[in-house]
Amino acid sequence: MKFTLSWLKEHLDTTADIEAVASAMTMAGLEVEEVHDPLKALAPFSVAKIVSAEQHPNADRLQVCQVDTVDGRKEIVCGAPNARAGLTTIYAPIGAYVPGLDVTLVEKPVRGIVSNGMLCSGGELMLPDENDGILELSGDLAVGTPAAEVFGLEPVIDFEVTPNRPDWLGVAGIARDLAAAGLGILKTPAIEAVAGKGASSIGVRIEAPELCPTFAGRVIRGVRNGPSPKWLQDRLSAIGLRPINRLVDITNLISYDRARPLHVYDLSRLEGAEIVVRGGREGDSLVALDGKTYGPSAADCVIADAAGARAIGLGGVMGGESTGCSDETTDVFVESAWFEPIVIAQTGRLLGISSDAQYRFARGVDTHSVVPGLELATRLILDLCGGEASEIVVAGQAPTAPDAVEFQPSYVKRLSGMDLSDERIESILTALGFDIAKGATWSVTPPTWRRDVDGRADLVEEVSRIEGFDHLPDEALPAVAYPAQGVLNPRQARVRLARRALAAMGYSEAVTWSFTKQSTAALFGGGDARLVLENPIAADLDCMRPSALPNLIQAAARNAARGHADAALFEIGPIYLGDGPEDQRTVIAGLVAPHADRHWGGAGEDPLFALKGDLMALLQEIGAPVASLQLAQGSNRDWWHPGRSARLQLGPKNVIVEFGTLHPRVLKALDADGPMLAFEIVLDTVPEPRGQKGKNGGGKARGSADLPNLMPLTRDFAFVVDEAKAVGDLTRAVAGADKALIAEVRVFDVYRGKGVPEGQKSVAIEVELQPREATLTEAEIEALSAKVVAAVTKLGGSLRS
Repeated sequence: MKFTLSWLKEHLDTTADIEAVASAMTMAGLEVEEVHDPLKALAPFSVAKIVSAEQHPNADRLQVCQVDTVDGRKEIVCGAPNARAGLTTIYAPIGAYVPGLDVTLVEKPVRGIVSNGMLCSGGELMLPDENDGILELSGDLAVGTPAAEVFGLEPVIDFEVTPNRPDWLGVAGIARDLAAAGLGILKTPAIEAVAGKGASSIGVRIEAPELCPTFAGRVIRGVRNGPSPKWLQDRLSAIGLRPINRLVDITNLISYDRARPLHVYDLSRLEGAEIVVRGGREGDSLVALDGKTYGPSAADCVIADAAGARAIGLGGVMGGESTGCSDETTDVFVESAWFEPIVIAQTGRLLGISSDAQYRFARGVDTHSVVPGLELATRLILDLCGGEASEIVVAGQAPTAPDAVEFQPSYVKRLSGMDLSDERIESILTALGFDIAKGATWSVTPPTWRRDVDGRADLVEEVSRIEGFDHLPDEALPAVAYPAQGVLNPRQARVRLARRALAAMGYSEAVTWSFTKQSTAALFGGGDARLVLENPIAADLDCMRPSALPNLIQAAARNAARGHADAALFEIGPIYLGDGPEDQRTVIAGLVAPHADRHWGGAGEDPLFALKGDLMALLQEIGAPVASLQLAQGSNRDWWHPGRSARLQLGPKNVIVEFGTLHPRVLKALDADGPMLAFEIVLDTVPEPRGQKGKNGGGKARGSADLPNLMPLTRDFAFVVDEAKAVGDLTRAVAGADKALIAEVRVFDVYRGKGVPEGQKSVAIEVELQPREATLTEAEIEALSAKVVAAVTKLGGSLRS
């Protein structure tokens, strides 16, 4: 939002300069972005007159001019084609910064002749100028007249309007706040009604009050359109608006002056005798004033004529070319309406339109400015264009005024610390337009342009910012004792441990969306309609994810597409199995895409076993009961490869993790090249270690170092077991044969073939024994071996002979 100082002073009686105004705005909560003062920028430039212009002896396109300047007569070399004797133009002295060229003038020869300054074009001064050459000014101007005075330039303030303050989108609203802050006296001219002659020949019918609750208009006949007077053009140009014609410029002026957008239709181009306000229909097509064609939907507000058949505008957003005004326009219909802000915001976003009207209506225009805005526009049109106005026609009803707020003045001190009198609080709120009914408790009614105020705290904020935030008392916060323990709960501690462990294993952490595409979610057991987002940030992120794996798969595929196929990624985050709080789970997911470079040493270890090794180490790190976990194959869900996947569980109802190779069908659906292997730990199902409550909320407590002083020894066994028997069950049984002495059990060979019955396999294991008290005797070793054999026999295995 931009405005000039002179424009502000039409609403505010003040002697403050531009810097004081900007400072007062900042203290009142208005975020000033820039103060552009052309008086400072153009201070070195002044009027000069060319006395003579002679051909440069060393250049065909240059002239050597003798110029009368504020610094006396100067010799200046000029290349402009219109430089001639008797011309009045603008002079820049040596040392002046020329904004259009971004250079500072220095004294130097031009083809052998020193130029003692510069004669300027409009572009070099950052002024609108279509002339090919230097500026040509009136000969009546005196030499030395400042350039800023010649062009009527004045300071401009540009500030950011917060979404809750649409009243700041008009100069009158800014003046009101500055007057309340004590910068001057508010003097906004009152709007006087214009008596109409006869009924309006155009009626209004509202078919969609949920889009546009109220719509007013009137016919004005006999207007003379054309270029606006200089004062109006200068006012609009100063804030960056291009003057078009009187009718359009008047609506732009009122939009920026009173935050009241309007629209004017050429009456001769309307079909029928009625304006219809409705929602968009199938087949609607509108060529808007920006030259683009739009197809509004039923959720968009459409202005139509021809009994509602023809769309002639997008309500609150932009008018159509079919009824636009031109210099030949003589009869008009002036529109002033109030549109639902959410509707206008959605229309602008969906159709990609950002107009001044859309910007204002989307933030909420004063609901009671419909008729006053129309009266103000009528008066300006009659004054600048002539004509005769009809009576006003109004359809619908404006939204009700904001509700009153029960308020006690003492609440200001309680919430802000400012000790203000009741009289001061009342004067601030009254100056801002609030109506106060005093009693034991005040009843404060916000003005119709302040629909953002809906509670006591909002009123305290208004009082505080106008009084000045620099008046807030300084008081130290009370001391807060530090908690005796850490701040991490058990789950957070486990997440931290898991993150560090996976990073140490060479995995890279990925942080992906908690959303995915609904069809992708369906591949992983999700996609329920309850988990589909009503307002997704992207079309392919419209559903809450049932697993972290699809996002990791797509991340690995993106890496592969960029030449990094051998990926190892992990993510720790939420998944959603339903729409209730109890349906959210925290998972630790890891994924590897084993595409190692070719090597003479071969492919190395099977990636599936490497993944399992990483998984078991991770579970051990976060305190999972690894020794008690059961390995189950053939029970994984259908996005896992049925022959190369398994799950670890504490019984069939408490599945800790699923891991293995992902199904090629799923990878193909996600446009990812296989193979890819993954695991997904549901952290909520991992029980906490018993009796290990650490400072950080449940992490494992580090015990004393276990450093035996006796050498370990190993014994090898080969057992014949059924082919279907999981080797993990075998190793767990052996480890449990004597937990005091058996330190580790390792499988070093699995054999099938001659000497082993069909349907069975030979599993060779190494058992490491760690004596604690004394060296083991041969009898003790034999006894322990018997325990190992007995434990395997219970599983149906036998010692291979």
